[in-house]
Amino acid sequence: MSGELIQYYLAEYGAIAVFTMVFLEYLNLPGFPAGIIMPLAGIWARGGGLSLPFTLLICLLAGLLGSWIMYWISRFAGDWLLPKIYRRWPNQQKLIEEKCQLLREKGAAGVFICKLLPMVRTLICIPAGIIRMNFLRYTIASAAGVFLWNLVLIGAGYFIGDKVFNWLA
Repeated sequence: MSGELIQYYLAEYGAIAVFTMVFLEYLNLPGFPAGIIMPLAGIWARGGGLSLPFTLLICLLAGLLGSWIMYWISRFAGDWLLPKIYRRWPNQQKLIEEKCQLLREKGAAGVFICKLLPMVRTLICIPAGIIRMNFLRYTIASAAGVFLWNLVLIGAGYFIGDKVFNWLA
């Protein structure tokens, strides 16, 4: 999804577009890169589209909702899906087992840290669900990590504006 298309959706649909794009990104769907969506949401908020606190709030809620869905799918279907994943991609078994073990050892702190890392942040909900991590702890750690990630990227767009894309490119 290009920056121009995102700008169009922001101008046309406002907060609904922000919520939807962030939600879809947290569902791990391709084409919804946070490095473009979040700064543009910040630029849009600065231009009067929404207030910065409201933009942060809807992005937090969208991120949590997407993360919760992936968590619950993994929690209920993980035991059924893992053998299929291992057969299809045998090289991934070690990586998946390592991430599950990391969460068993680090718990909520591991979720928080992973929510701050590109690519890993939208995937960590899967091992969290597979190991049946306590949902409240998962939610608190996710909310803190999602909020901090969003604050940095949306804040960059809001306070720095278009210059943020020169740094991200």
